[in-house]
Amino acid sequence: MSQGLIEAGRHAARAGFSRRAFLKLGVSAGVAAGGGLLIGFSMPAASQDQHKGTSVIGGDGIETPQDGVFAPNAFVQIDKSGKVVLIVPKVEMGQGVYTALPMLIAEELDVPLDSVTLAHAPPNEKLFTDPLLGGQLTGGSTSVRYAWEPLRKAGAAARLMLVAAAAQQWQCDPSSCRAQGGKVTHESGDRSASYGDLAEAAAKLPVPQDIRLKDPKDFKIVGTPVRRLDSPEKIDGSAMFGLDVRLPDMVYAAIVNCPVFGGTLASVDDSVAKKIPGVRQVVKFDNGVAVIGDHTWAAKRGASALRIQWNEGAGAKLSTKQIVEDMAIASQRTGAVARKEGDVDNAFSNAKTRVDAVYIQPLLAHATMEPINCTVHVRADACDIWLGTQVPTRIRDAGMKATGLPADKITVHNHLLGGGFGRRLEFDMATQALKIGKALGVPVKVTWSREEDIQHDMYRPCYYDKLSAGLDANGKPVAWTHRIVGSSVLARFAPPAVKNGVDPDAVEVASDLPYDLPNQLIDYVRLEPHDVPTAFWRGVGPTRGTFVVESFIDELAIQAKADPVQYRRDLLGKSPRARNVLDVATQAANWGKQSVPQGQGRGVSVMHAFGSFFAIVADVAVDKDGSVEVNRIVCAVDCGMVVNPNTVEAQVQGGILFGITAALYSEITIKDGRVEQSNFTDYRMLRIHETPPVEVHIVKSTEAPGGIGEPGTAALAPAITNAIFAATGKRLRQLPVGDQLRNA
Repeated sequence: MSQGLIEAGRHAARAGFSRRAFLKLGVSAGVAAGGGLLIGFSMPAASQDQHKGTSVIGGDGIETPQDGVFAPNAFVQIDKSGKVVLIVPKVEMGQGVYTALPMLIAEELDVPLDSVTLAHAPPNEKLFTDPLLGGQLTGGSTSVRYAWEPLRKAGAAARLMLVAAAAQQWQCDPSSCRAQGGKVTHESGDRSASYGDLAEAAAKLPVPQDIRLKDPKDFKIVGTPVRRLDSPEKIDGSAMFGLDVRLPDMVYAAIVNCPVFGGTLASVDDSVAKKIPGVRQVVKFDNGVAVIGDHTWAAKRGASALRIQWNEGAGAKLSTKQIVEDMAIASQRTGAVARKEGDVDNAFSNAKTRVDAVYIQPLLAHATMEPINCTVHVRADACDIWLGTQVPTRIRDAGMKATGLPADKITVHNHLLGGGFGRRLEFDMATQALKIGKALGVPVKVTWSREEDIQHDMYRPCYYDKLSAGLDANGKPVAWTHRIVGSSVLARFAPPAVKNGVDPDAVEVASDLPYDLPNQLIDYVRLEPHDVPTAFWRGVGPTRGTFVVESFIDELAIQAKADPVQYRRDLLGKSPRARNVLDVATQAANWGKQSVPQGQGRGVSVMHAFGSFFAIVADVAVDKDGSVEVNRIVCAVDCGMVVNPNTVEAQVQGGILFGITAALYSEITIKDGRVEQSNFTDYRMLRIHETPPVEVHIVKSTEAPGGIGEPGTAALAPAITNAIFAATGKRLRQLPVGDQLRNA
């Protein structure tokens, strides 16, 4: 997910407050139930449940404040025992927020990191909306970006109030007291009090309005490499994911969805399935069938034994070829203007050379390690939902719609996510589980097989990009047009974000290039791929846009007979941070300083997205049979101030490997209305022996933090295809690489 979703937030009326108000930070304090200090503050937030490296309280473990206590978007609580509780504003799906966010609080509060306990915000748009995303959700690589100042201010406010409480008790000047390590000490050294001892008194004091944050040079925790706090439970198996839910009297459901997009259930013969030991019953719904069993194996065996007839409808004729042809035709239409500068037509007329290209990118599945699952217990008077989700309030709303119950009767138990990548921004799995749960009246866990997961995903849209550039006598671009054809995820996910026909996610990067281009026109033609559902996929807009732009820039460099790195440097005069990461990456990779053996090539890409700047250099080898091996990746990243360097490095490495998989292998193809891929055998992942070393060079910066979860994936693909061109002289304008070189 990308900046497009942030644009959605700006148009989301329900957010109810501006970015300025959000950054101003409304802080309040009160006495928590049972006594203690409760600090409330406005900040981005999303949801819930279980984590153990920081002693996370479960989804129902948040202590409720007394009536009248300020309850803002997120808060810090210190009880009489001195326990510090951070109400977690984002979900953990591998990105490391369960470590980074506690680091922010611990830094300003002056407590050891391991003393911070995590609890989780329940679904509540009013209290926990991330104002720049327009809802209570986790995505867009925003978790640290938008918690950076508010969380630190919350910690600093609590520290100042604790010091003031100690000074009041000791009848001394607060300046003579010092907070450190979870206690306040007088400068004389003969008096000290723990935070727990001071918490209740501090809660009765006014909140300081002038909150001075630490100078970064004084940081003791932020900026240091910290081990992931959620690692121990993931290693010993005690971590709770949605798939781990076990409830008394729970039954299990295996799903068979209609294989054709837009198709429905006609009839089902379940006589054989019902004879299988452990199968309880069969539940039918509009476009599928669920087999209910005493355990998953019985349900799966029963599902395999069903004899189903489908109403396939017009979707049975759909193919990937038709989708691409439709996009090619649509590219002839004038699109909604995303950006227009200068006089493009005149610039083309005066250009020395014209270069045209078409780039095509496929549908992609998320294929998260944890398959789609959801457990529900629907009763007449209440409903509980257990799963891992990026959008807890949308899950709650789905429960309300399915059951007719009010919000306070719907309880969402959110767990660690075994991969999100945007897939768990959707709630289709909950809607389906609720239908089944209503028919049963007992707890039921609905699990999709890997085949169902891949063949019924909400897919990353396919795209068709048409570009033209006019070059002057020196080979520099003087005119640039870029038409993007593809689905609009935001038109479905957050309709107010689409203005004047432009989906800001679909045109991202393309409409805000770091390069100096004097005359440009970028427009967008929305075209939905028939009944194929589309959704956010790790970096969506920037992933799509960076591949196209950085590949085309490379083409222009070759046309100008220029070094691809120097060509980019010359065009980055107005973007010093982008030019700097390019220099760092290419110097680390020894660009131009050593010869590259025959059959090997080196490629580069630059990107500005998610508030961060990236440059990647890829070394590849192409065998005589056309197979591609990635030998080395060197990446430079300027993501502003870094909270945890370990997390940044891990996120960049993981994103790059995710991107290599997509660039080389990943595509969803359709034949006869059906997805042809079904498992990791034909929707393959990068193998361990294929994984190259990934060097990450973090550029020191004093800028506010940028996003880090998605940029590595978004910036990767063009570095590989540009390297392939350097090795073979063959320009690949379509992803994945696949067998294109074998068939060339």
